[in-house]
Amino acid sequence: MTQDTAYETVNLYPAENALHKSKRLDGLAKTSLKYAAMLWFSVAIIGQLLFVYYILGFYVLSAMKGNLAAWSNVLPHGYIKGDSAGNFAIITHIFLAASITLAGILQLIPQVRARAPKFHRWNGRIYLSSLIIAATTGLYMVWFRNGVGDFTQHLGISLNAVLILLCAAMALRHALARQFTQHRRWALRLFLVANGVWFFRIGLMFWIAINQGPAGFNPKTFEGPFLSFISFANSLIPLIVCELYLRAQDSKNKAVHFSMAGTLLVLSAASGMGIFVAFMGMWLPRL
Repeated sequence: MTQDTAYETVNLYPAENALHKSKRLDGLAKTSLKYAAMLWFSVAIIGQLLFVYYILGFYVLSAMKGNLAAWSNVLPHGYIKGDSAGNFAIITHIFLAASITLAGILQLIPQVRARAPKFHRWNGRIYLSSLIIAATTGLYMVWFRNGVGDFTQHLGISLNAVLILLCAAMALRHALARQFTQHRRWALRLFLVANGVWFFRIGLMFWIAINQGPAGFNPKTFEGPFLSFISFANSLIPLIVCELYLRAQDSKNKAVHFSMAGTLLVLSAASGMGIFVAFMGMWLPRL
């Protein structure tokens, strides 16, 4: 071995170590993003199951007892005597809310999709059908039943309904075309906009918690700039975060993975706080 050859051999190891370190960092970045997403989804599942518990414990139980009038203690225009069409719309909308929430969770669990594909397909059909009915009845209640809030809030709620219908159509289209990667992405978007009401509630309670009381709106009239903002934000912010997450998944940049993972950790903490305050201050007292 010559002196030059020996020199090249000695200096080869730092390059190999650097490459190995880079691969380990790549793996860590991808793993961080994966587990941060799983954390947020886990927090969301807990929050949505608590929401379902509230729907069943208050709305459904009241209906089973024949006390639909109790709904008006929570909803300004809950049950209105003599308004058959309106009452049918709100009863349908609320009863579907619990099944939609549970069906949406099951659709996004990979193990269910992999081990029970037939159930996944039938649950998906029920999920889409229920969402179309819920979005339609929601629009009816907002515009023809003096829905709570002002005109701007009504526009935000209507945008949420339109986005539900759009995402449902795109998820179905890609499923029928067997374009499963695109189908899963649209299904994720659908899951987020379908939970717009839930995002509104936990977002509102998070805002009240950090401000130590109502801020930016009048709690008596339920109007104000913050409520106008969150009426759109409950659909648009989750969609924006979703797009950033999907782009981060596709990216090969470690910094992008770590940044998105950090964002999801912060959102998990904020969601957790909003869920806790919503359950303790809004849902549990009515059960």
